[in-house]
Amino acid sequence: MIVVTGATGNVGRHLVHTLAAAGEWVTALSRRVPTGNVPGNVEFQQADPARPDSLKRVLDGAAALYLLVPGDGEGLDPYAILDTARAAGVRRVVLQSSQATATRPDSPAHARLRAFEDAVRESGLGWTVLRPSGFASNAYMWAASVRSDRLVTAPFGEVGLPVIDPADIAAVAAAALRDGSHAGRTYELTGPAPVSPREQATAIGDALGTPVRFVEQSRSEARELMLRFMPEPAVEGTLGILGEPTPEERRVSPAVERILGRAPRTFAAWAADNVVAFR
Repeated sequence: MIVVTGATGNVGRHLVHTLAAAGEWVTALSRRVPTGNVPGNVEFQQADPARPDSLKRVLDGAAALYLLVPGDGEGLDPYAILDTARAAGVRRVVLQSSQATATRPDSPAHARLRAFEDAVRESGLGWTVLRPSGFASNAYMWAASVRSDRLVTAPFGEVGLPVIDPADIAAVAAAALRDGSHAGRTYELTGPAPVSPREQATAIGDALGTPVRFVEQSRSEARELMLRFMPEPAVEGTLGILGEPTPEERRVSPAVERILGRAPRTFAAWAADNVVAFR
């Protein structure tokens, strides 16, 4: 049995279905239990990582754990979570971290993820750390303006980054959860090519079959908007990556293709698959 935290999120929902389709028994943890059809080998449960004791019953008998750090990870004790997992019999853990833990080691926005990486490596379990770049699904933030005005507004319109389809992260995670040969490895995961916000707007328009306009924000305009729903350290870290990426953040990683035996999916493919959100 495999336990997946964050099971209804952008990566988690793909991971649950990928594992279930492969015949694995999955315990899916989320704050809410979804309605609708759920595969017979998937059971949704609620548990609070901030209370590791609440994880005991869902981890009991599990072979592997996919660990997503919710929010900024504040109030979570990574060592207590992993001790609980090991005591329950878990043998393998895959942590969803971030590319920025390596490319921006002094960023306070990623301090908790670095703490989780340290704890995973010291856990005594077979561990794998995934460090994805920015998600293609971050484009959902434009869905309302695309639906109403066929408009995308974003800063740094010409700066391209190799964003990744969350389904590819899930596919790599499934491989690492099922195959012990990935133990002790840290994988940087990116899409197949850098794509700028302006190019993303064009791809969404192509998926819709109608043009989508792009209007570039200033950095200060973007900052003011982001502060409405993100803490300041996260805002500054995000704007730094979007506006002044390091060479490592622009680089395309070979890891997805090496692990999956195929190229990572393009942003255009992601937009086509998720076009209903923008209609």
